[in-house]
Amino acid sequence: MSKIRILLAEDEMALGMIVQESLESRDFHVTLCPDGLQAWESYQQSKPDVLVLDVMMPKKDGFALAGQIRKTDPYTPIIFLTSKSQTEDVLKGFGLGANDYVRKPFSLEELIVRIKAQLNRLLLRQNQSDWVQLGMYEFHPTKQLLKLEKGEFQLTSRESQLLKILLENANQITDRSLILTQIWGSDDFFNARSMDVFITRLRKKLQEDPQIQILNVRGFGYKLVC
Repeated sequence: MSKIRILLAEDEMALGMIVQESLESRDFHVTLCPDGLQAWESYQQSKPDVLVLDVMMPKKDGFALAGQIRKTDPYTPIIFLTSKSQTEDVLKGFGLGANDYVRKPFSLEELIVRIKAQLNRLLLRQNQSDWVQLGMYEFHPTKQLLKLEKGEFQLTSRESQLLKILLENANQITDRSLILTQIWGSDDFFNARSMDVFITRLRKKLQEDPQIQILNVRGFGYKLVC
């Protein structure tokens, strides 16, 4: 079995080398880049499984790099490393398609846990032909079924696609325009209104489990809490 490939972009080389050594001791393969430009070149060459990006980097910062990657790659998990704590910076990162945020200083164990959480979501995407547990429900993306002990719901194709994308990013903000582009083909006004209708339908079908919520994060997208 091949090792999980992580692209680590960090301009503080002492910190970067510590993180690299720690991840490699857990059997990850890590490519360390000192700036955003080298990270972009490395990404194009190797297509890593997970991206761990420092926000403040020379030549190309983490936000710019993530935005560039998300133009063609909506799936590869992106985790930001940042010393910024302002809410607007965090929201900006999620708006650009980030999957998670780790604030400096951080423990290596915390970073590893967050990377593994993203890998679990990748596994979910790869195993979409299987039943997936969602609170009290079971969800089958390919069969487009949502099942409870007392019965099941047949989902439409778009309902199933939408729930699958939200579940892949469970407990994280899923960018609104990313969903629209993937499912509807464009993020225009009329498609956005259509998506709101499908979100309402999913909320009704998931209401049997009070621990599951689909939250609207104004200006950014949706968050499936489960």
